[in-house]
Amino acid sequence: MDLRESIINQNNFALGLTKQLLQTEGKQSNLVYSPLSIHVLLSLIAAGSKGPTQDQLLSFLQSKSTDHLSSFAAELVSVIFSDGSPSGGPQLSFANGGWVDRRLPLKPSFKQVVETSYMAALTQVDFQTNTGRDGTNV
Repeated sequence: MDLRESIINQNNFALGLTKQLLQTEGKQSNLVYSPLSIHVLLSLIAAGSKGPTQDQLLSFLQSKSTDHLSSFAAELVSVIFSDGSPSGGPQLSFANGGWVDRRLPLKPSFKQVVETSYMAALTQVDFQTNTGRDGTNV
């Protein structure tokens, strides 16, 4: 994975998304969103998909493969979660995770990518009763 190329692709994705949102929302309203969060979410979905869906997501994210997206996410996460300054600050926190209906089977390989590359949590819940695996409300 070429980190520079991945950053350029992510920036192009963010700029294209911003352009679309500004055209859709118009100039009469305020808009706050996180292109990185959207990129990570779509990357997670791409990692769990296949066929035409995955191909379309990879094209939209301007990436060659889900492996490239996962490698980029792992690199990004290692930088975001590290505190490289000698004085001990500042540090950025990034929360990310997903909820999946517990009736849907999760492939162990997908769960591993989510947890190791994206440092995210997958929680299986019952969307019909709004309870988590342990019975607590979600």
